[in-house]
Amino acid sequence: MTLISFVVPAYRVQAYLGECVDSILGQPFDDVEVIGVDDHSPDGSGDILTEYAARDHRVRALRLPRNVGLGAARNAGLDVACGEYVWFLDGDDWLAPDCLIEVAARLRATRPDVLLVDHVRVRWNERATRSAMRDVFPTPPDPAATFRLRERPETLRLLHTAWNRLVRRDFLTALGLRFEPGWYEDVPFSYPVLLAAERIGVLDRVCVNYRQRRVGAITRTRGDRHFEVFDQWHRVFRWLDERAPGPILDDLRPVLFERMIWHYLTVLGNGERIAPELRPAFFAQITADHARWLPPGGYPAPEGVEGLKHRLVAAGRWRTFSALRAANRARDGVRRRVRRAKPVLRRNARRGRDALLREYYRAQLRRPLDPDLAVYAAYWYRGYACNPAAIYEAARRLAPRVRGVWIVRRDAVDALPPGIEYVVAGTREYHRVLARATWLVNNVNFPDFVRKRPGSVHVQTHHGTPVKVMGLDQQRYPVGAVGMDFAKLLRRVDRWDYSITSNSFSTRMWERAYPAAYTTLEVGYPRNDRLVTATPDEVREVRAGLGIAPGDRVVLYAPTHREHLPGYRPPFDPGVLLDVLGPTGRLLMRSHYFHDRGRRPATGGPPDDAPGGLRLLDVSGHPRVEDLYLAADVLVTDYSSAMFDYAVLDRPIVVYAPDWVAYRLARGVYLDLLAEPPGAVTTSFPGLLDLFRSGAVDAPAATEARRRFRARFCALDDGHAAERVVRRVFLDRPARPGQSR
Repeated sequence: MTLISFVVPAYRVQAYLGECVDSILGQPFDDVEVIGVDDHSPDGSGDILTEYAARDHRVRALRLPRNVGLGAARNAGLDVACGEYVWFLDGDDWLAPDCLIEVAARLRATRPDVLLVDHVRVRWNERATRSAMRDVFPTPPDPAATFRLRERPETLRLLHTAWNRLVRRDFLTALGLRFEPGWYEDVPFSYPVLLAAERIGVLDRVCVNYRQRRVGAITRTRGDRHFEVFDQWHRVFRWLDERAPGPILDDLRPVLFERMIWHYLTVLGNGERIAPELRPAFFAQITADHARWLPPGGYPAPEGVEGLKHRLVAAGRWRTFSALRAANRARDGVRRRVRRAKPVLRRNARRGRDALLREYYRAQLRRPLDPDLAVYAAYWYRGYACNPAAIYEAARRLAPRVRGVWIVRRDAVDALPPGIEYVVAGTREYHRVLARATWLVNNVNFPDFVRKRPGSVHVQTHHGTPVKVMGLDQQRYPVGAVGMDFAKLLRRVDRWDYSITSNSFSTRMWERAYPAAYTTLEVGYPRNDRLVTATPDEVREVRAGLGIAPGDRVVLYAPTHREHLPGYRPPFDPGVLLDVLGPTGRLLMRSHYFHDRGRRPATGGPPDDAPGGLRLLDVSGHPRVEDLYLAADVLVTDYSSAMFDYAVLDRPIVVYAPDWVAYRLARGVYLDLLAEPPGAVTTSFPGLLDLFRSGAVDAPAATEARRRFRARFCALDDGHAAERVVRRVFLDRPARPGQSR
């Protein structure tokens, strides 16, 4: 029999589900099964579970025909579990590395009915807080023994969740305990299993990382469903009443009652759960339950302010309770304002021309939005490019009433296509359009001073499918996140109304890297429409414009930027590669946009003293990378998102990653390019030369790898992505059935 059955319910957790399942399957202990339960999730959670089940025999995927809620989804997994023990792990949490070795050893040594494990709360900013287990057990229970609850009643003070305990399946079945419907379903499960257990064990080892999600968690959702906590606690006390009366359960009732009042006050005190207008009614229900379930001999109420709260609850003194809460909040507010005072004074000292422009901007904010104005920008105002340019062109065709204005740097004005209306960044006109535009479209974030006005629509198009970790995930790789202010980043993300993604992989990564309340439009990448719709004549015209003859074989080399290694360039000798390519070989070299291009030609030319002469072109300053993709017969790159765009053309791709091991450790990656490449792979320059000499660049193995890659990442790039964005964002029509998340 399998030792542990993990039941992992999944609903809107696609951004985190892979990490959860990997944390189980990657343990140095494999006597487990994973039952992933897709609770009819509207995102890609079900597909993720299906993919895991296809790859690993330990995973079983269940798809529920309708959404039933967390409790019922856990029950569905429990019904098919085969393990001796069951562990209910939420799909957005994850196990600590190597913890299962100790868990399994304790289970086999002591055979408990319930094994409690420790956890940490991990916030979006990676700050981890350990649970109260060591406060509850200043003297840890004997690891070689088990106990009954009456021997250690303080055990009830541990967090009442299903995921911090493993339960023996036969014990659970005999008890007949199931998860109840509704919110707070853990309450009538976690307490009865402890009350009924004959053998309880405690493992003083952090095993679960409890993710504190910035958005989407029930604990951060305001509404009247939090009143369901009362029904769940009523079930606990009814369960007690149904048991034969006796001194054991009677002795535990006061401790359990104190936990109930503590839990109610925790829910009430959380401003993100109970709306102000509902708080008096919630408090009244606490008072009613206090009177209904109060043990005859009283209970061990806390001391100090918390004890005062309990006394006010017992007396039904809502106004006094509310005044006490308001006083505490006012005190905390004063402390926060004092902490902020010094930075504000320093900022005020730097006022000048920028301050005057900001005042002008604020004045413009008081004027109405221009209902026909859309502002576009790309790459920190570097020019007319990328997804915003494709959306702009589609909007001109499909929504001609919308006036599109581009924001560009002064040195980028001359490179704008004819007829493009623009403003120069930093001018009065720039501040005016930012304040008045109804739509703001960008592939990066607008500056911090930009306000999200009611009625305005911010569209974040991004500028590539991510290979390297981004956003909040960079907190785990500090070498590549030097100077990043993640709190400011999230304030920028909070302005987004739409996030444009090209595939489900990107959707999942962006949702975890940039958690906020935006809507994802998974519609393909607008900039790739040109790659799909370009005609043979257009391709010939692009190549001719670069001086490429019809019979030339063109290789585009486009490495990415290493933020953690300024100035680093992968080993690459263009002259040697051109020798391998032969007399008809041409090499286009394009650096990342973070590198200085001010001195480079706008359309391409040979670098000074470059080997290879006119067969080598530096195209770093070329205004449209899509044209370079159309011109190239082969792409050579490392960790750049260029591979995902170029794959749309179904042409050979080579991953040349000489610093793969170091890059993966220092910068972090979402995708193992050596295991799931878009074509041939090498980690050395001699290896790159051999790929071209041997023909492995477009051999059957490389072609098959590219086919799999395209199926996973390019399925939505059909030439109509920009149109879908315009119809949804500007015309308020569905972008694509089932693709808005």
